[in-house]
Amino acid sequence: MRTIAASSARPPAETKRRSTLGVFGGLMGGIGLSLALAVLVTVAVAPPLALAGIAASNGITDFDNLPDYLAIGPLAQKSNIYATQDDGTPVLLASFYDQNRVDVASDQVSQFVKDALVAGEDPRFYEHGGIDLQGTLRAIMSMITGGQTQGGSSITQQYVKNVLVQKCDLLSSQKSETTCYTDATETTVDRKLKEMRLAIGLEKKYTKDQILQGYLNITGFGGTVYGIEAAANYYYGTTAAALTLPQAASLIAIVNNPVKFELDQPESPTNGAKNGYAANKARRDYILGAVLKYKKITRAAYEAAIKTPIEPSIHEPSTGCQTAGASAFFCDYVTHILQNDPTFGANVDARMLNFKRGGYDVYTSLDLDLQNAAVNAIAQNVPQTFPGWDVGGVVTSVQVGTGRVLAMAQNKDYSQDPAVLATGPNYTAINYNTDYDYGGSDGFQPGSTYKVFTLAEWLKEGHTLNQTVDSRVKASWGTFQDSCLGPQNYDSEHWSPQNDSSSETGSHYSALQSTIDSINTGYIGMAKKLDLCGIRKTAQAFDMHRADGTPLVQSAASVIGTNEVAPLSVAVAFAGIANNGVTCTPIAIDKIVGANGAAVPVPPSTCTESVTPAVAGAMDYALQLVMTQGTAVQSYQSTGPRVPMIGKTGTTDGNKDTWMSGASTTVATVVAVVSLTGAQDQRASYFDSGQAATARHRMWPMVMSVANAKYGGGSFPSSSANAVVSAGGPSATQ
Repeated sequence: MRTIAASSARPPAETKRRSTLGVFGGLMGGIGLSLALAVLVTVAVAPPLALAGIAASNGITDFDNLPDYLAIGPLAQKSNIYATQDDGTPVLLASFYDQNRVDVASDQVSQFVKDALVAGEDPRFYEHGGIDLQGTLRAIMSMITGGQTQGGSSITQQYVKNVLVQKCDLLSSQKSETTCYTDATETTVDRKLKEMRLAIGLEKKYTKDQILQGYLNITGFGGTVYGIEAAANYYYGTTAAALTLPQAASLIAIVNNPVKFELDQPESPTNGAKNGYAANKARRDYILGAVLKYKKITRAAYEAAIKTPIEPSIHEPSTGCQTAGASAFFCDYVTHILQNDPTFGANVDARMLNFKRGGYDVYTSLDLDLQNAAVNAIAQNVPQTFPGWDVGGVVTSVQVGTGRVLAMAQNKDYSQDPAVLATGPNYTAINYNTDYDYGGSDGFQPGSTYKVFTLAEWLKEGHTLNQTVDSRVKASWGTFQDSCLGPQNYDSEHWSPQNDSSSETGSHYSALQSTIDSINTGYIGMAKKLDLCGIRKTAQAFDMHRADGTPLVQSAASVIGTNEVAPLSVAVAFAGIANNGVTCTPIAIDKIVGANGAAVPVPPSTCTESVTPAVAGAMDYALQLVMTQGTAVQSYQSTGPRVPMIGKTGTTDGNKDTWMSGASTTVATVVAVVSLTGAQDQRASYFDSGQAATARHRMWPMVMSVANAKYGGGSFPSSSANAVVSAGGPSATQ
C-alpha cells in the first residue's frame, strides 16, 4: 500500500481580529453544511471557475449530485501462524503481511494519541461536519491559482483518501491499481470536491470517535507499518494503549509526512540518531504545543514531554517463515497448504495475497515437544554441511489415526532470499520432508522401506508370512506379471539385485525372514508371485505417491524402493499400518480464525482403509520383529520408554540414502540421511556423532522416546504368530 502524507494543517493563529475567511466561515455556520460548502466554493472561486469553463450557477447542483456514499471494507491485516503449547497457550511461529497492521478498538488507543492527532491535524474536527471550510478553501484557491500545494484536508477527508487508496491495493492488475491510485490522490479541484462530498456523507453515517478510530487504524506510519497499534509495536515496542505523551506525539508527527518523519533511519542526516531525530522532533514539539494550546494537557506535562528525547526502539515484526527458526520448514509447509487451498482464492498468487491481507490466525498441529526432540536429534547427529557431500538430514512425525503432522525438521537453515541462499550451503528454500508442490524436493529413494507395500499385497493375496519363495541371487528372474502394463521381463538387461550382506545366500527365504532381515532377493521372489500393478495400487492405497507428482513406477526394481518419495509420505503410510490399516492424509492446520473472529474451514484429513485389519495385523506382527530381532534393533534398544513399535529400515544402492521408519499405535516417525545431490557411501563416512549410515538409529530413538513418554502406545491387534500366518486368507502354494 502506498503511504499518504496527512494534511499540514495548523491551529489558527491567535489574533485580536478574525481573518476574512474566519468571519465568512462563521457566517456560514448556520446554513446546512452541504449547501454552505457548495455556496462557499461557488462564490469564492466563481471567477477562476468561470475561466475554467465551469458555470458558477451550476456549482451547488453539481456538488449535491456527487456521490456521498463510501463503502468501508475490512482493512488489510497481518496473518499469523501459531503452534500451541500443551496448556493451550499459542506460540507465534511467523506473521505474514502486505501491510503490517493490527486493527484495534478505540479503547485500546491512548488518549494522548487521539488528542495529538486532533490538535496537530484538524483542531476543529469535533466542530465541523467533515470539512474544515477555512483550510479547504485555502487549499482549493492555491490549486486554482497555481500556487504551492497546501494541506487543508480534515481528518475525515484524509480518512476518505486512505479508504480509496486501500481499495486500489486490492485490485489485481498493476495498471488498474496505478489508475485507481492516481484518481484517488491527484491534485485537482474535481477530486477535492468529490473527496469533500464523500467526507460529508461519512460524517452522516459514523460518529466522530468512529472516524477517528478508523483513521488511526488505516493511516500509514512509514514503510509497511500501518495503523497506530503496529506503529507503537514497531517504533517503541509497546501498545497503542500504553504510549506516553511524547511517544504519541512523535508517532502522529509521522503521518504528516512518513518519509520525512519516520524513526527507523538512524543514519539520516536530517532525521537521524545523531541529531536527535530533528525533523520528527520539530513536528512532535509543534504537536505538543497544539495539545497544550487546546488544553488537553497541563503546562507541566508539556514541558516534561518537550524535554524528552526521541529514542525509538525498533522491533522488526515477524515476517515470513524465516522467523520461525527451527520450525521454519514446517511453517513453509503450512503456507503451501494455504496456497493450495481454494478457500483462499482462485490461484496460488491470489491465495497468498489474501492470506497476507486477511488477518487470519492459523493454529497448527505442531507438537513443540516432539519438534524440539527432532531438531535436537538432527543437530546432534547430522551436520549442516560436510566436506565433499551435499548431505541432508530429515525428521517427520505424524499422529496415528488423525494425520496430524507433529514434527518436521531438517539439517539446514531456512531462507527464501536469494542473497541469503548464496551465502552458503547451510541455507535452502527446499523442504526435504515434503512433496514438490508443497515446497519440497523431487523426493528420495526409500530403499527397503518400500518393501512394506509388497508385504501388504502379499498378505492381501492370501499368502502367509511363513511361506517361502525362490530367493537365489541371479540375473534371470524370468517374467513378472503386470495386469496394467502386461508381462515384464528384465533378463536381457541382466538385472541382478544383490542382498545387503554376503551371508544372505539362502535359496528359499520366508516372507517373514525376508522382512526381518530386509532380504532383497526374498522380496523379488515374493513379487514374482504377485501382480506388479497390484503392488503399486496397494502402495497408493497407503497414500504413497512420488514427490514430483508423476505416477508411481511399477517394476520389479520398484519393489525394493526406487520411486523417489517424500519422508512425510512414508510417515503417513506407517501411521496407516499402525492404525489397523486405515490411512489418514496429512494435515498441519487444526483451526483458522478470521479477522472477524469466525472460524474458517480448514483442509481436512481423509481416512480410508488401505488394507483389512487382518492384513494390517499381520504386517504389524512382522514389523515388530524387525524392531526386536531385525535390522531396526538398534533403534528399538535405544528407545525409552518402550511401547509396542513397528519399524523398517531402508538403504539405497551404494549406501547413498539411509532410512529408519516406524510407529507406535499413536505416533509414526521417519528419519533419513540423504544425499541431496551426488552420492556418498554413508558406511565409509563419519560424522562427529559416529558413522553416517547409523545416524538414523541415533535420531529415531531420540524422537520416539519423547513420543512414547507423551503419547504412550498400546498393543497392535492380532499380534500373535498363530493369528497372522494366514491373515490374508487361505495359504497360497509356493
